[in-house]
Amino acid sequence: MSMFDSNYDLKDESETLRFAESMSSHLRPGMNLYLKGELGAGKTTFVRGLLRGLGYQDKVKSPTYTLVESYSFLKFTIYHFDLYRFKSEHEWDDAGFREYFNETSICLIEWPEKAGSMLPEPDISIELSHEPFGRHLHMTGFTPIGSECLKTII
Repeated sequence: MSMFDSNYDLKDESETLRFAESMSSHLRPGMNLYLKGELGAGKTTFVRGLLRGLGYQDKVKSPTYTLVESYSFLKFTIYHFDLYRFKSEHEWDDAGFREYFNETSICLIEWPEKAGSMLPEPDISIELSHEPFGRHLHMTGFTPIGSECLKTII
């Protein structure tokens, strides 16, 4: 059962970036965020906005082929995973990604359903969908820290 839900309508990519930028200051080390949505829904755009909000100015690549990209900051490291190419949830264990989930990292996972039950619980689930007006953003906080983060960005 979710602890906190919020919904937003975003008209275009620039609004998606701005929203994620504003959310970035509320993230804390140790958090796990799931990013869900069909291809092209804006998952990587959202990650780009989070990183920009934290001051990262270089190119943000989708880790579709590398599976994970890392971004180091003073107090934590962000790991951006893209599990789209996974054929089985056991590929998660085979890849050795468990060590990335710790108190000094923030993990952003695109296509978390591809790893099934192998992933730790998300603090926040972010679902993006295409709509006639642009994108719909639905976020759910599943833990106290995730719910608190969502409440502070309203």
